[in-house]
Amino acid sequence: MRDSYDLRSDFSGELESGELENEALERHPAPELHLDNRETVETHTAILFLTADRVYKLRKPVDLGFVDLRTRPARLASCENEVRLNRRLAPDVYLGVADIRDEAGHPRDHMVVMRRLPADRRLSELVRGGADLTGELRAIARTMAAFHERCETSPEIARTGGLANLEALWLEAMDAVAPFRGSILDAGTVDEIGRLALRYLAGRGPLLAQRQRAGRIRDGHGDLLADDIYCLGDGPRVLDCINFDRRLRVGDVLADVAFLAMDLERLGAPAAARTFLDAYREFSGETHPASLEHLYIAYRAFVRVRIACIRDHQGDPEAAEEARRLADIALAHLRRGRVRLVLVGGLPGTGKSTLASGLVAARDEWVLLRSDVVRKELAGLAPDVAVEVEPGEGIYSAESTEHGYAELITRARQALENGQSVVLDASWSSARFRELAAEAAKATGADLAQVRCVAPARTAVARIDSRRAVRACGTGGDASDATAAVYASMADRTDPWPAAIDVDTTVSVAETVAAASRIVG
Repeated sequence: MRDSYDLRSDFSGELESGELENEALERHPAPELHLDNRETVETHTAILFLTADRVYKLRKPVDLGFVDLRTRPARLASCENEVRLNRRLAPDVYLGVADIRDEAGHPRDHMVVMRRLPADRRLSELVRGGADLTGELRAIARTMAAFHERCETSPEIARTGGLANLEALWLEAMDAVAPFRGSILDAGTVDEIGRLALRYLAGRGPLLAQRQRAGRIRDGHGDLLADDIYCLGDGPRVLDCINFDRRLRVGDVLADVAFLAMDLERLGAPAAARTFLDAYREFSGETHPASLEHLYIAYRAFVRVRIACIRDHQGDPEAAEEARRLADIALAHLRRGRVRLVLVGGLPGTGKSTLASGLVAARDEWVLLRSDVVRKELAGLAPDVAVEVEPGEGIYSAESTEHGYAELITRARQALENGQSVVLDASWSSARFRELAAEAAKATGADLAQVRCVAPARTAVARIDSRRAVRACGTGGDASDATAAVYASMADRTDPWPAAIDVDTTVSVAETVAAASRIVG
């Protein structure tokens, strides 16, 4: 849709800075649009003129590096792209592009024409009002899930979700923020954000490749902010997708919804962010590790850091504080999204399985792998089947132990590559096996924590005897076949473990888990 307007009064003077074509154009009758007493809203790239039922969006002739709107053809293309792309989610809001002509019929500029929506139904205003928005957030999640299923994808688009492209985007964002490091932004915060983000990506190649194969990389929205979402009686209207740079619009669908989650946190509503993300997972059938969610929320916050810094340069008195708040959000999520490999070891009966289970129970999506279970799986046995052999024989021979640890570490590495933290429950009596685990952590960009459970020998042996008595009564089974003789044998041949931090397991389970949690971080 294209309309023409004659421009009158002081508004026309604001267009002189744009590049004008000199060739004569045929004059078309055009309605006059008087905006003398206009209500205006200004962004870093546009001025919005609001009337009773319309919004006219005029591009600024600016070059911000990531968008260059200095020429009129560039502004026209931007207007046309905005209408085309945003009609995917709000076809009844984006009415078309209007040409602005002077009295001689020459084009002076262009505006996006939109239906004005009620300000009190804007999601950001509803959030600030403190109302229960569960229904609205679920409706938005349902809309975005359906939208993403319709969005274009292709081999070219899928490549944007790969490791190389994501690393490039993070490096670009870090370069963009660098001029503000040490002035608006704390240098240490910026440096830690960059380090954690790149470390996470370096170990997640298989996860990102799986997302590409699953078709989760799409031409989406790219700028999902609460200010641009209106919750109406017949459903949400989602406005203002990125139209000036396709690279910032295409990507993982999780990155798209992470933008709104980030913005809800910025508005002080982390519970609303969680409600939205959980609903999106439900409606889309999304499967992803929590760590990837944290990465994308952090990225969205970090991109907005630069915009806030630009606004500060333009004179916005609140922008610097917002930039710092967004940087803090980015750092908090990157810290929460760190992938960890935790070795929980110790002699039989020292409580390592109880501690390992407690660590996993306290954290969502962590993976627990037990050497006793893996050993029996490799032997074709159920975990609770008792095996009575002498120490170092049968499935407890050196060869079987070697095979078991290799499998344990292989499974751990696969989970780490998929963005899942892992707790490995084993004796870890051999320094060589610990070195192999450390190599897996390094290769997958995972933090390594090493915890050794300790208890007096008499306590450990009493626990072993109690566990065997329970099994003999047929009232419960455990994968461990340890005996007092096994304890004595292992105590004599355990390598020193200087990297481990000891945890006393003679206190309550809750105290033990809390102590280990402080070590793991």
